[in-house]
Amino acid sequence: MLVKGRKVVGRGEAMAAHYAFGPQEDDIIIKHRLLTRTTTTRGEPPLKKLQKKFTALVIEIEKDSENYNDCERLAKAFLQEVNTFEIPLLKSRAVIDANLREKENFNELKDEINRQIVQVQVEIEDLKKQLEQIKIERQHKEECEAIRKLIATQPPRSKTQKSIAELEKEIAALEAENTAGSRLLELRKKQFTLLLHVVDELQATIEEDQKSPAEDMRIAAEENKSSAEDANGTGDVMVID
Repeated sequence: MLVKGRKVVGRGEAMAAHYAFGPQEDDIIIKHRLLTRTTTTRGEPPLKKLQKKFTALVIEIEKDSENYNDCERLAKAFLQEVNTFEIPLLKSRAVIDANLREKENFNELKDEINRQIVQVQVEIEDLKKQLEQIKIERQHKEECEAIRKLIATQPPRSKTQKSIAELEKEIAALEAENTAGSRLLELRKKQFTLLLHVVDELQATIEEDQKSPAEDMRIAAEENKSSAEDANGTGDVMVID
């Protein structure tokens, strides 16, 4: 009796790969199994068995001898093998149909989810706008509340109007005083201008009066000098004679 042994891997030895085939080889094997309806690596593939049954039936039919019983037996075996091979095909067809229906359902669900996503995005945008509007309204309310508090700290309106009326009276009195002061200043300017004009005329008159005696004295002196010169000239003439 043969006993299968198993190699024990030591600590210093490298561990072997967990799989006998790589990913690409696995894909090839799976594809081949699906095409040949082979579910395991052991035993003869169903398609090959069906091929053998069909070949045996054809060979038996082509014989010239009377072998009806053998042909019937081989035909039944072939039909049985066909039925056996057809059952997984029907199952696969049912699985394919179910997958197609599931795919359609999935596509419908995907479309519905996408529609809901778009609707939710629209709702989110609307909510953002509403949030911005609410923020603006809240800011306005806070500003109004601040203004209300500021107004509350101010005196009553009647007192304010009374103060304004008093200030208006003071302003009117000051304006009247300013107008009177302006008129008085203008009058003083005119009087001062007139006074300066009178002073200038008086000064000119005084200067004129001061110049007249001096001019008379100068004229008299010049006349005396002329008379003296005339007298001296007459004496000299008499001496010469």
